[in-house]
Amino acid sequence: MSKKKQNTRQKLYDIIFLADTPAGKAFDIALLIAIVISVIAVILDSVASIREKIGHFLFILEWVVTILFSLEYILRIYVSRKPYKYIFSFYGIIDLLAILPTYLSLVLVGSHYLVVIRILRILRVFRVLKLGRFLKASDVLMVSLKESRHKIIIFVEVVFIIVVIMGSLMYLIEGPRHGFTSIPRGIYWAIVTLTTVGYGDIAPSTPLGQALSSIIMIMGYAIIAVPTGIFTVEMSRASHKKITDKGFVHCNSCGKFPHEVDAEYCKYCGARI
Repeated sequence: MSKKKQNTRQKLYDIIFLADTPAGKAFDIALLIAIVISVIAVILDSVASIREKIGHFLFILEWVVTILFSLEYILRIYVSRKPYKYIFSFYGIIDLLAILPTYLSLVLVGSHYLVVIRILRILRVFRVLKLGRFLKASDVLMVSLKESRHKIIIFVEVVFIIVVIMGSLMYLIEGPRHGFTSIPRGIYWAIVTLTTVGYGDIAPSTPLGQALSSIIMIMGYAIIAVPTGIFTVEMSRASHKKITDKGFVHCNSCGKFPHEVDAEYCKYCGARI
């Protein structure tokens, strides 16, 4: 690769991935504006009266923004030192999902409304608005979720077992005569009852069924507290863990964290932090 081409690629990298230069800040602000306009356009397009009046304009606007985002996505891959790291990173996947729905709308009617997921891209430009401290807070949440994932998985397995057993029992007790036409229907009722949602579309009528329902409702209040307690403990540990600000910095190339105190390059993709 020629030196001129390398310099051009580095300049593009600085503009697209970094926010500590005037050009980088301007790029991120323009990106933020485009994201907000695009999401608002999709929301307005879902309103029939507005769609009748300016639907054609909103359609053109959506395609213009999608094409711009597509070019940006290609440029990010081009300037990344390790393109595959970026493509499969959290931000890389979000960037791809931000443009796919519009293209899918060519074959799947209505799929373009999924572009509202584009609003997640605002996370990338938080640094422009000096909201880095909020990203650090979100990192604490991510670390807490990661550390508590095994306990949460076991908890979900236990809940799954409970709803299957309770749903099956309710099917046997109430039967099709009272709306419990199948075991899946009973499981659905058990989930709605256990989570204390209570839609009321199906309810037990027999004394035994109502007794079982009461037990599930009481269990629901106890079960809700379990994941909250698990996550709170892990969050407390993450908050008190001595990780420096450097450790919570995202890599601009692949978006991963944390890094060592004296790290100058990302240990995941090799890009400069």
